[in-house]
Amino acid sequence: MEKVCVNSEAVRDENPNCNPNPNPNPNPVAPAVGMEFESYEDVYYFYNWYAKEQGFGVRVTNTWYRKTKERYRAKLSCSSAGFKKRSEANRPRPETRTGCPAMIKFRLMDSSRWRIIEVHLDHNHLINPSTAMFYKSHKQIPLSVSVGTKRSFPQQLHKIRMFRTVILHDDQPNSLCSNHFKLNLHKGDAEAILNFFSHQQLSDPHFFYLVDVNEKGFLRNLFWADAKSRVAYSYFSDVVAIDTACLAAEFQLPLVLILGINHHKQSILFACGLLARDTVESYTWLFRAWLTCILGRPPQVIITHQCPILQTVVADVFPRSTHCLCLFNILQKIPQKLGLCTQYEAISAAFRRAVYSSLRAEEFEATWQHMMKSNQIRGHRWLQSLYEDRKRWAPVYLKEIFLAGMFPIQPSDVVSFFFDGYLNAQTSLKQFLEKYDQTLRTKRQLEALADLDSNSSSLVPKTRSYFELQVSKLYTNEILRMFEREVEGMFSCFNSRQINVDGPVITYTVQEQVEVEGNARDFEVCYHEAEMEVLCVCGLFNLRGYLCRHALFILNQNGIKEIPGQYILSRWRKDMKRSNACDDNYSGTDINNPVNRYDHLYRQIVKVVEEGKKSHDHYRTAVQALENIFNKLHLENVGDPNPNPYVIY
Repeated sequence: MEKVCVNSEAVRDENPNCNPNPNPNPNPVAPAVGMEFESYEDVYYFYNWYAKEQGFGVRVTNTWYRKTKERYRAKLSCSSAGFKKRSEANRPRPETRTGCPAMIKFRLMDSSRWRIIEVHLDHNHLINPSTAMFYKSHKQIPLSVSVGTKRSFPQQLHKIRMFRTVILHDDQPNSLCSNHFKLNLHKGDAEAILNFFSHQQLSDPHFFYLVDVNEKGFLRNLFWADAKSRVAYSYFSDVVAIDTACLAAEFQLPLVLILGINHHKQSILFACGLLARDTVESYTWLFRAWLTCILGRPPQVIITHQCPILQTVVADVFPRSTHCLCLFNILQKIPQKLGLCTQYEAISAAFRRAVYSSLRAEEFEATWQHMMKSNQIRGHRWLQSLYEDRKRWAPVYLKEIFLAGMFPIQPSDVVSFFFDGYLNAQTSLKQFLEKYDQTLRTKRQLEALADLDSNSSSLVPKTRSYFELQVSKLYTNEILRMFEREVEGMFSCFNSRQINVDGPVITYTVQEQVEVEGNARDFEVCYHEAEMEVLCVCGLFNLRGYLCRHALFILNQNGIKEIPGQYILSRWRKDMKRSNACDDNYSGTDINNPVNRYDHLYRQIVKVVEEGKKSHDHYRTAVQALENIFNKLHLENVGDPNPNPYVIY
């Protein structure tokens, strides 16, 4: 049996101007059986912080002492626990307690750490985070330790530290009880987890991870995200995909990926999770861990596979996000779900026609109903469930949602697996963790090369269009190539005519010769000259993030030589100013930045500590060296006529 002490940081934004929500972190890390802390005070601080975020007070209801007057067990309760003793006074104070059962019990273990042994989270009264300031226990709670403005994050961050001990036990069969599910580990996996998190934490001070244990203390779920992934999320958080393919395909590794797309239309990793089971409880824990990691700022759109469990959890944890279902995943299921139908080819063709050829909802409805009627499959359960969820996956219903090109809207669109070539059904956890850094390094090198390519080279416009010349100086090369196809498509548009005038808004129809369908189609385009707004029925701007050929055709027809600024998104620009996470090569540390100096020195000191603890001789050498360094720095500070100390913490 191996014990692993996991140090995780629950980070929250304390800048009130960044989030108008009075409760900036609606999902703080909840207390759980098995959490361990360095001291009694750490347990109180953690539970009191959790209470403040939730909106209730805390009081100590019981403390047990040994004969040596040493505390060894305690109970913290909601301030509304129990009832006051009856008073015989003429005007007794009104009863304010409700006998609330919410509490935690914890005790001192042999390891001299305090472990939570019992938890009850439910209250029998209403709680409100906005009233937390009125409770006595929160009037003395410190604002946590200021870390200063890191270059990795634009806002000033504050952090609290939480410690949890996780017992990793190889090759123990899972319990049948869902509360006792544990991550299925094989020989060497436990040590691999310990080494992986130790290495990541040593090399990256902003590495974030949380663990979930069952009631017996066995590892159940894992979540982690490194600094560069967290920084990337701050720039590309508009649309996020949750990839659960490893769970659905029953890979040996139960991996869940949280992905986005960068300014080169490359897939980027925001976070990873390992789940013991694909249950509501597991996904809820994972998403709340991620929400803590991203400072309580959910994405605008979340794309997942079609799964009732995921739909339930996303609605619960991210109620303000738009939840879409992955169309690519749905199309992949057609052979499996409909392959035995006698008219499979006709059904498949009709299905794709409804998806890709419908410009309006009524067209989709008509095509779908005709498919169901003509092939006599009205009672097919899978198709019925798809129809009920059609507004989550059919492109015709998603035109008012910005999807940043992460949603396939043409048959040629392909969605690739992020770890393709590095991970398969037989890959073990140990093998994956060993390849993890290499994989991310390769992906990030490709992004860096794409940055260099876009910034150092200028693609020669294929046409003489003013639009293409304009964006060739702004877009990254990959987005420019995609936009060029729309500029070239302007030449297949013809016979535009004005069909309606509604005040300043003019509606046109633009005919386009569609090669796939072999005939001309009409596309309605609305144009507001005063506001320089243009909107096409095809919805390409929201679906992919740049204007379509039909909108460009109307702008050109009205003598507009440049694309209006609101249609050139900053997420596609090659000159987008981005902060970077701390680079692995510390020789490039900005010595003019005191925070960067601190980060660099901290990593070096941690390495000394790790070496110094290995033996008594190493310890003495490390202590002597540190004392010499301190004395030397002290003498330099005394001799400096104008010292300029920086206080980091």
